[in-house]
Amino acid sequence: MKRLMTLLLATGLILAAGPASATEKLTVLLDWFVNPDHGPLFVALERGEFTKRGLEVEFIAPADPNDPPKLVAAGKADVAVSYQPQLHLQVEAGLPLTRIGTLVATPLNSVVVLADSPIKSIADLKGRKVGFSVGGFEDALLGAMLAKHGLSLKDVELINVNFSLSPSLMSGQVDAVIGAFRNFELNQMDINGRPGRAFYLEEEGIPGYDELVLVAKNDRLGDKKLRVFIDAIEAGTQYMINHPDEAWKLFLKGHKDLDDELNKRAWRDTLPRFALRPGALDEGRYNRFAEFLKSQGMIKAVPPVASYAVEIK
Repeated sequence: MKRLMTLLLATGLILAAGPASATEKLTVLLDWFVNPDHGPLFVALERGEFTKRGLEVEFIAPADPNDPPKLVAAGKADVAVSYQPQLHLQVEAGLPLTRIGTLVATPLNSVVVLADSPIKSIADLKGRKVGFSVGGFEDALLGAMLAKHGLSLKDVELINVNFSLSPSLMSGQVDAVIGAFRNFELNQMDINGRPGRAFYLEEEGIPGYDELVLVAKNDRLGDKKLRVFIDAIEAGTQYMINHPDEAWKLFLKGHKDLDDELNKRAWRDTLPRFALRPGALDEGRYNRFAEFLKSQGMIKAVPPVASYAVEIK
């Protein structure tokens, strides 16, 4: 009888432990094609940080970069890589989305001119042609930067160059561009023999913000998979900071097509901008940026930060 009880107890413990160690699936929609901005995700993947925590993560690049947040809001995926500025606008529009983590913790957006351009400050943009890709938000950013120098959008000529930022600048079609990512466009221009110079938003009156964030649907914030996912990304980021060259090789394992000079430089320039604590949230910072968007007429009201950004427990 004693042996039987021991056997039953052992069997019960094994059965109880079984479900807790089962692998759970998580679908993550990227904001764009795979690039160095996604470094922590794929380094964590290659190092097995997800699997050792019982997660099977699938990363999907979108056909349309506008779709991922909408699909997550509709419950079609678990997490989307998005942008903090867009999150504020999406929440204003009624999408049930919440920021649960950060990938890139500083702005990447910038105003770029040619290195040999006579434009030495934002004030020198007066009467110049400025190219842009995304109307609305980029207009607001540029308008705020100009206002710091006593100018307005009426003092420049805005030209929609779609996503041809660097080519339009290098060809002389425009004198400056807004929306150029400092880790990509500047490197692309330098590689092409036409180096550029950047004016950084956070040095020109724009409150600091997170560029790339991770968002989930509001009614799924209690899912324990999300905390596990964030922990794995943090482990991946720490490895990248400690071993940048080895991490670059890991990143390329599944993306050999990215092994070129542009992506190698972008990796180097993005590395110090990754969030070392991707789950951590600075509520004051988010609130300041929301206040800025309201002042620019981009949103009508400043909602409580907890209604669209949280630190997953």
